[in-house]
Amino acid sequence: MKYKRVLLKLSGEMFGKEREKGVSLIKYAEVAKEIAKIKKDNNIDLAVVIGGGNIFRGREVGEENFDRVTADYMGMLGTVINSLGLQESLEVLNVPTRTMSAIRMDTVTEPFLKRKALHHLAKGRIVIFAGGTGNSFFTTDTTAALRACEVDCDLILKATNVDGVYDKDPKKNPDAKLYKKISYREAIEKNLNIMDSTAFTICQENNKPIIVFNISDLKSVSKALNGEEFGTLVS
Repeated sequence: MKYKRVLLKLSGEMFGKEREKGVSLIKYAEVAKEIAKIKKDNNIDLAVVIGGGNIFRGREVGEENFDRVTADYMGMLGTVINSLGLQESLEVLNVPTRTMSAIRMDTVTEPFLKRKALHHLAKGRIVIFAGGTGNSFFTTDTTAALRACEVDCDLILKATNVDGVYDKDPKKNPDAKLYKKISYREAIEKNLNIMDSTAFTICQENNKPIIVFNISDLKSVSKALNGEEFGTLVS
């Protein structure tokens, strides 16, 4: 195996109902089955970070007279809802899972502690990191990058709604070129929006490779974990 410990970053929208909003218990179950298979087939340590965009995003606040910090905390709570939904669906499949939140809510999650997270991973449990970083003005991309460094992941798998990293928006430009592999420096020079700048800088400075792929190809993630060409590798 090329990678032994992996962090999977999922968008909250994939758990939504119509127009990617709300909560779908069916979607939690569907994604849980794919994650359980990835874990079983590849014998890896697996961590997960989920966004909360299907429920609320702090940055969606526009001209409304609403405090951005409060909005961001609302978004963080949305990630906890998604994390609990995925945890329950994994546990139904007899996959031991723990949700650890950066915002303390001990009744429903464990607080994030690095040593405890490493203990869970060593025991073969999937660990879901919820509550963002616990601070406003940071995205769940930054959470993924930060946690991947803290628990020493070998790879970040970032699921998106396109097949990887393109030189321009493939939805607007049919001639857009898909990169199979690209360096951090080249991605910065070409202003390719792979992650937000804070998350991307953390990955670059700590040499954490990122594979960007289409969420519809989640069942094929094993290719990447065995070193095969899959999505776009940023390293």
